[in-house]
Amino acid sequence: MDVLVNCAGIQHAAPLAEQPAQKWDDIIALNLSAAFHTMQQTLPGMAERGYGRVVNIASVHGLVASKNKAPYVASKFGIVGLSKVAALEYASAGSRDSGGVTVNCVCPGWVETPLIEPQIQAHRNGGSREDGVRALLEEKQPSLRMSLPEDIASMVVWLCRREAHNVTAAALPMDGGWTAQ
Repeated sequence: MDVLVNCAGIQHAAPLAEQPAQKWDDIIALNLSAAFHTMQQTLPGMAERGYGRVVNIASVHGLVASKNKAPYVASKFGIVGLSKVAALEYASAGSRDSGGVTVNCVCPGWVETPLIEPQIQAHRNGGSREDGVRALLEEKQPSLRMSLPEDIASMVVWLCRREAHNVTAAALPMDGGWTAQ
C-alpha cells in the first residue's frame, strides 16, 4: 500500500457529565484506535519501499475544543498527536527521489455534507439556505463558507505527491480561519 487515508469518524454531542461511557469507547475506537491499527500495519512496508503517504482526516477539533464533544475532541487531538509521532518515526525513510514517507492530518472545519443539512435548515430562520449556512458558521468559521468534500480530497491528493516529501507531521487546517481566532 502506498497511500493510506484514515477518514472514518463518528460523533456524539452531550455534556461531559452526561456522555455515555459506551459512546466514549465507540468514538475512541473508530476515530483513533482504527487509525492506529491501520498505520501500524502499513507504515513498515511504506518505509521498506521508500515511499508512502498517510493522511489522517482529523478535524478542526484536533486543534481547538468545543463544548459537549469530549470524546470527539479527545479522539481528534489524539489523531493529531499519533500522526506527529508516526511522522517523526518514519521521517528518514526513503529519499527525495523515492518520495519518502510522510504522515499528516487534514483538519477541516465545517464541511458541506448531508449530515449537517438539518443544522443548516434549523438556522435559516425563514431565510434562504445560504442564510442558514452563514448563521451556522458565524460563531466559529470567519469565512462563512463551508468546504466541500472534494476540497478536502484535493488537499489529500496534494499531500500524496512526491513534491510533498518534506511535508510531514503537519496538521493542516481547512477551517475558514476558525483556528486563527
